[in-house]
Amino acid sequence: MNYDETLDWIHNRGKFGIKPGVKRMVWMLEKLGNPEKKITGVHIVGTNGKGSVVSYMRGALNDNDYSVGTFTSPYIEVFNERISINGTPISNDALSEVASIVRPVSEQLTEETDLGPATEFEIITTMMFVYFGDIHPVDIVLVEAGLGATHDSTNVFNPVMTVLTSIGKDHTDILGETLVEITKDKSGVIKENVPLVFSIEDTESKHIIYKVLDEKHAKGIELGRDIVLLSNNHEFSFKYKDYDFNDIQLKMLGYHQQQNASLALTALLEMHDLKIVNLDMNKVVHGVESVTWPGRIEILQENPTIIIDGAHNKEAVDVLIKTMKENYSDRKITVLFSVVEGKPIQYMVDELESIADKFVVTEFDFYRKMPIDKILESVNHENVKQVDDYIKFVDEFDGDVLLCTGSLYFISYIKQHFSNK
Repeated sequence: MNYDETLDWIHNRGKFGIKPGVKRMVWMLEKLGNPEKKITGVHIVGTNGKGSVVSYMRGALNDNDYSVGTFTSPYIEVFNERISINGTPISNDALSEVASIVRPVSEQLTEETDLGPATEFEIITTMMFVYFGDIHPVDIVLVEAGLGATHDSTNVFNPVMTVLTSIGKDHTDILGETLVEITKDKSGVIKENVPLVFSIEDTESKHIIYKVLDEKHAKGIELGRDIVLLSNNHEFSFKYKDYDFNDIQLKMLGYHQQQNASLALTALLEMHDLKIVNLDMNKVVHGVESVTWPGRIEILQENPTIIIDGAHNKEAVDVLIKTMKENYSDRKITVLFSVVEGKPIQYMVDELESIADKFVVTEFDFYRKMPIDKILESVNHENVKQVDDYIKFVDEFDGDVLLCTGSLYFISYIKQHFSNK
């Protein structure tokens, strides 16, 4: 397959939807010689913050001259971003090569078993393991979970470290309606004797995590208990065991990013103490401070200011609102909003209205998009309007601050447009 044929084949798997469970993954990986057993990997799971933690860890490891593979989703500009080495997306030729290895096995799966066809996410996850396990080995692979944890396609390898960034009510139709149900799903990534670095606020959820940690004889390292984070607006201090870093200043805004960076730092320091890696601490801090992550309160333009943020659930919206109030409370904010089906739209809209001087709704070309008329039904803002051509609206915006949000898929279209310009 050439590159275009490869993308068509992968995206065509989208018709098989989301099918939780790892049986298809296990079957395909066994047929491929278990490439997932050949990597030194870190598993990053959680409702929000996974991408940022991956990026902070990659930055610090790269500054220490380690080659780092990353597996993330969704992509912002090009599909290849999902499988990257040192921040550089896999080449078109390499993507086609690994797809050509995986495709025959996926066809065997359908022909020889009753497990059903592999989904798009299962295919790209399998490709990632083949790429980093067999074709292009790296020192460390940072694997971001997709949806959930226990039954997520990534939960098929034994990591050297696991990071649980947060637990919130997202994908409740699949993971469960309550935090306890969702926590039970997340706890399924805890492996025997593998340390877990985590951040959880809900007391009952913590009890579940600690119970599983005890059963698995795994070390639990908790933000707020074992990890001390002291924030001073745009700077923070961090302490874990005998490590004490002061005046860390991130490029990414918000207290939540300081929390994400603290989880990443702790995972790295634990790996250092376990002699998995050998780190220069000055380079670790520099690497973390240098990180930017597309689509997270990312400023695309000044004068007028245009910001994109992929807040797509309650927790992410709360963080976005807090950060905008901290940094743009004296500005006139226009919200450009679009969302996919299955999200808590009323909550999202209500919170965003609290910071919006104008509220603009639109829809974008995506198979799970929410129709614009359905979005409008949820909006009660006194200054609301709809636009059909959101790219034209962004290009012609002459207000103070434009905040584009609601879906990572939506903002990726806007990001791509600015990159093309």
